[in-house]
Amino acid sequence: MGDHCCQAKAKELSKLRKQQAKVLWAVLLINLLMFFVEFGAGIRAESLSLTGDSLDMLGDALVYASSLYVLNKSVKAQAGAAFLKGLIMFLLAIGVFARASYQLFTGASPEASTMGLVGIIALLANLFCLQLLTRHRQDNLNMSSVWLCSRNDIIANTSVLAAAGLVSLTQSILPDLAVGLLLTVVFTQSAAKVLSQSWRQMQQV
Repeated sequence: MGDHCCQAKAKELSKLRKQQAKVLWAVLLINLLMFFVEFGAGIRAESLSLTGDSLDMLGDALVYASSLYVLNKSVKAQAGAAFLKGLIMFLLAIGVFARASYQLFTGASPEASTMGLVGIIALLANLFCLQLLTRHRQDNLNMSSVWLCSRNDIIANTSVLAAAGLVSLTQSILPDLAVGLLLTVVFTQSAAKVLSQSWRQMQQV
């Protein structure tokens, strides 16, 4: 009876991990594609918010790749991967802040129409990713930290669209800079949360 129960649990766990792997592969490819789209558009449109959001996409792709790597590994390995995700988020925050400083220095005016169009595409892509990840958000720390990254993407996309509207109305660089700095704050807060959770778990195992 006990052996049968263990076999059933092992089979269920294997099935869950296969489901998680499919979801992670899907969101990884979507984020990698959107990184190239947003980064190219952000540079062309001289938009800090689009460039910052594209770096977020790249960071998420790296996050999903690390999550796939530790999917069948120990709790300690998963905590280590989550810690790496926190470091990536923190580095992204520094990168966006550096870009904001450069943009403020040069005074380049972003192209609102490109910001809006690409922002809508990115939002739709991330809503789809969030829907895929939501059913697995409570599975473990690995999937929980991945879901948090995806949720932040929605915040970032909405902010980019708001910036595009304000840039169009005011013909000013300030809304784009404000969103870029907002993304810095969001990345930093999320990084602190993931780093704290993963560090505690690494100390427990």
